[in-house]
Amino acid sequence: MAQYYEIDNIIMGEELVSVVFRVGANGVGVLDPGSDSNTVEQGAKVDLPFWLAYELYLRQAVTLNVPPTFNQKTRKEIQADPACVDLRSRCPYFYEVGCKISPLVGDRSIGSFLLDAFRGRYREVLSKAHSTASVAASKSILSKEECELFNAAENSMASFKKWRVEGARLEKASILGRKRRSTD
Repeated sequence: MAQYYEIDNIIMGEELVSVVFRVGANGVGVLDPGSDSNTVEQGAKVDLPFWLAYELYLRQAVTLNVPPTFNQKTRKEIQADPACVDLRSRCPYFYEVGCKISPLVGDRSIGSFLLDAFRGRYREVLSKAHSTASVAASKSILSKEECELFNAAENSMASFKKWRVEGARLEKASILGRKRRSTD
C-alpha cells in the first residue's frame, strides 16, 4: 500500500501494454479504438495501460504480449553498445516495467536482459555523473531509475568535493578531556 500514492508508480502504471482478450467483454468497447460497438471480441488485440492490463490478467480475461521495448531489436542494440541506447524514449520506467511484466508474459529472458542492460550502463552513468560535462545531454537518454542513480552519484561527488575542500572537522569529545578520579 505504500507505493499506491507514489507518483512514479502511478506514471509507470500508465505505460501501454499490448494484450489479447481471451474472452469477449460487453460495455468496454471504448478500450478498442477500432471497434464500432460497445463490445470487445475474443482475440481482439488492444493496447491498455499496465495497471488495467494487470488487473484483467489476474482475472484471466487477457494475455499480455511482450512490449516492443523488450523485443529482439532492442536487445541487440543494448548488447552492441548499452551506453548509447536511448531508454527514456522507449520506456521511461524501463527497469520497473520489465521487472513487473516479466512474470506475466512468461518470458524468463527479460530478467537476464534487464540485468545485462543495467550492468552495461551502470559504469557509464556513474562516470558521466562524476564529470561536469553536459549534464542535460547525459540525462536525456537515461531511464527514470538511471536518472535517480545519476542524481545520487552527482550528490555524492559534490559532498566529497565539499569535504575535500573544507577538510576533516574532527572535534575532541568532551568526555575525553576529563581525568578519572582516583578510587583510593
